[in-house]
Amino acid sequence: RCLGTGVACGYASDGDGGCCACWSGFSGCPGDSPNSQYPNWVTCAWPEDFLAIKDYQWNECLIPYWTEMAAFAREHGVTRIAFEMHPGFCVYNPETLLNLRAAVGPEIGANFDPSHLVWQGIEPAQAIKALKDCMWHFHAKDTRIDKANTAVNGVLDYKHYSDVMNRSWVFRTIGYGSGEDAWREIVSALRTIDYDYVMSIEHEDSLMSQREGLEKAVKTLKEVMTFSGKGVMTWA
Repeated sequence: RCLGTGVACGYASDGDGGCCACWSGFSGCPGDSPNSQYPNWVTCAWPEDFLAIKDYQWNECLIPYWTEMAAFAREHGVTRIAFEMHPGFCVYNPETLLNLRAAVGPEIGANFDPSHLVWQGIEPAQAIKALKDCMWHFHAKDTRIDKANTAVNGVLDYKHYSDVMNRSWVFRTIGYGSGEDAWREIVSALRTIDYDYVMSIEHEDSLMSQREGLEKAVKTLKEVMTFSGKGVMTWA
């Protein structure tokens, strides 16, 4: 039941310095058969061979593996398994995440990274609301879509991330991709679903140093985040 590439692992503290209660990583992506050596990411319904591959991946690999892992996690005090929805893996958008959660159990949830969703045409604020019951963690990272390159080649792009001039999109630090208004919507959506945990800044901006990217991300987040409680609705 090999899951192919991308079953990475990280841990988040329970907040009290105790045993970690959340595992964060990727769903993995199996190949097209038990003998495959490389992942096979299914993104279209035709030819119908792709649907057969998808059924094999989910029913023979993904669901059995994560059902077993969820049971193992529970036995060791880990109550949340947070998947980063990432193209190239079986879980790459809210629908696929919720499908796996329905099949495996309530441990499955999101490590929400907007940067992997924006270039798919997904609005992060709406996706956050769709995942209101399973928002386990949040990565603060942005994506800049190059309108000229996208107008010619679309959004699927395997050119190296360093080829900023020719790629359809690149990762950027917060405020240099979707803009501050989009991040206000994201923060408001997180507040709407009562998410009150980490916004972990992830730097993968090829046009800035790590230090400058971090400093600008912090500055932008301070502008768009709200820090006091919701307050009393005296007007309603």
